Amino acid sequence: MMIKSPLQIARENYVPKMPSSLKGGVKIVEGNVTESVADQDDIKRIFPHTYGMPVLNFEAGEEKTYEVQNVGVILSGGQAPGGHNVISGLYDGLKKLNADNKLFGFLGGPGGLVDNQYIELTADIVDHYRNTGGFDIIGSGRTKLEEEAQYEKALVNCKELNITSLVIIGGDDSNTNACVLAEYYKNNNAGVQVIGVPKTIDGDLKNEMIETSFGFDTACKVYSELIGNIQRDANSAKKYWHFIKLMGRSASHIALECALQTQANVTIVSEEVEAKQQTLDDVVTYIASIVAKRADNGDNFGTVLIPEGLVEFIPAMKKLIAELNDFLAHNEDAVNALEGNKEKREFVAGRISAESREVFVSLPNSIANQLMLDRDPHGNVQVSLIETEKMLIDMVKAKLKKMKKAGEFKGKFKGQPHFFGYEGRCAAPSNFDADYCYSLGNTASMLIGEGKTGYMASVRNLTAPSNEWIAGGVPVTMMMNMEKRHGEMKPVIQKALVLLNGAPFQKLVENREEWAINTNYVYPGPIQYFGPSEVCDITTKTIKYEKA
Repeated sequence: MMIKSPLQIARENYVPKMPSSLKGGVKIVEGNVTESVADQDDIKRIFPHTYGMPVLNFEAGEEKTYEVQNVGVILSGGQAPGGHNVISGLYDGLKKLNADNKLFGFLGGPGGLVDNQYIELTADIVDHYRNTGGFDIIGSGRTKLEEEAQYEKALVNCKELNITSLVIIGGDDSNTNACVLAEYYKNNNAGVQVIGVPKTIDGDLKNEMIETSFGFDTACKVYSELIGNIQRDANSAKKYWHFIKLMGRSASHIALECALQTQANVTIVSEEVEAKQQTLDDVVTYIASIVAKRADNGDNFGTVLIPEGLVEFIPAMKKLIAELNDFLAHNEDAVNALEGNKEKREFVAGRISAESREVFVSLPNSIANQLMLDRDPHGNVQVSLIETEKMLIDMVKAKLKKMKKAGEFKGKFKGQPHFFGYEGRCAAPSNFDADYCYSLGNTASMLIGEGKTGYMASVRNLTAPSNEWIAGGVPVTMMMNMEKRHGEMKPVIQKALVLLNGAPFQKLVENREEWAINTNYVYPGPIQYFGPSEVCDITTKTIKYEKA
């Protein structure tokens, strides 16, 4: 039995807001045919049945009758606030289409679909999870759907339950898998539709049709609350520099959003580091110079925001990581056969380019081991395990020691490391994410009812009042390009990185010198669920500036 807090009990009664087009009958308006963002010939060849489909927009229309359908739903990849509202929106939308529709949840992610582990999601289950964080209603997992044997096994399981549609709620890799599955089933006339829903706190699954991935809003508000608390502590004690690494995988969207919300003294944006071809020493020198300038004002404290994927964007490190990813994809067994980390490092160092070898051997052993040994399911380095915040504290401390000897630094420096990641992934969704996710679930149900496959649910115009949001569908192939994975070129959804000419980053550039030297902290406080709309329903600064 679930033990509920007073907040959870109160939130069960919250009725999410939705676009007007989803409140009654729906008419689908088709846009122009689409093409992939890059590598059009390759993507079209790989996805002949789902390539070039039009963008779909929903408008208010007449009520119509829909046939009974059984639908399966999967939560895939890392958790993000609002997943339960996608499922409740999907459930309510399916019941609105036809009261006899059934929804089955596959347990533990895509692996549950292959292994036929499921529960039927009924009202007495779904109602307990409305407006709550987490993915615990059915659990999540990171099993990749990439082999025909998996597709066929999943199809057998769908046929046993008479499931004619699957909804995969996930990030870029999960939705890439959804697109591959949709193509396979359509090519084989399997009779199973596949719809994706854009999920990731990282904010890197977005484009002109997907304005934000769900969970980004809530996670950034949670992290910004914590940063604000730390900044207030720093401004009270006046003796610590807090180095805060923020989850976000490769992109710096979370770090940038939190900077705009809290006005931290230093914010490193990985995409800028790469564009300016900065070295690790350049980054350290920049931070140390601000520490010194604040010390001149008598302020021996501050905050530094560090994106999780920073090391991937330092050009020499990026080249090293790419070489390691490629080398280990083909030589993993040989490396694992060696006993000690020292032997493994020497083996690898002798088989990469001279330029990368120089960087590799210069790294602390702990960082070198993490780069070499810890890989994610896609064969790439797990940047979240690299303790960049501790490494930068040590390097800034050493730099300031040299500056003090040269008379360039007269203050004190004490560093405190933090990593904010899991703290934000399962938070109770903000009103924005609760509304947005419920709308995405309803949108997915309508795409299913209209017989669509290979589409991702899309809800746009998100800075407008919710009744003016635009619901519809975008072909997943439209977001695809070719990238190297495990040493081979594969079709994947293109990650959206921070645009250096975009309004959010330019807002940081406009203010960062002022925020660096002066103490202009903002303390956002906790997410508010009840109260005036200007407090409870605000969304991210990122969307505000992008859509201004």
